[in-house]
Amino acid sequence: MLERRQLKNRAQVTFVLPQDTPEGPVSVVGDFNDWNPAAHPLRSRGDGTRAVTISLPRHSVHSFRYLAADDHWFDDSDADTHDGSNSRLHT
Repeated sequence: MLERRQLKNRAQVTFVLPQDTPEGPVSVVGDFNDWNPAAHPLRSRGDGTRAVTISLPRHSVHSFRYLAADDHWFDDSDADTHDGSNSRLHT
């Protein structure tokens, strides 16, 4: 799930997944962090989910995926679009 908050010149996007689905650590990786899995790991929240918030330029489009343990890559079903191999986010 994607949560969004529009600021004056930026968009805050929160990437949210259930706490244990999939099991183990998960990171969001994309063109906004050079596909670096260490840049944005999801952290536990008190509501049974885990999330990470990223500030991105408004009116931009970004490709991203999630990377879980054992090199398990997956898309976000709530993404704005998909380009065949990646989820796409429009800010």
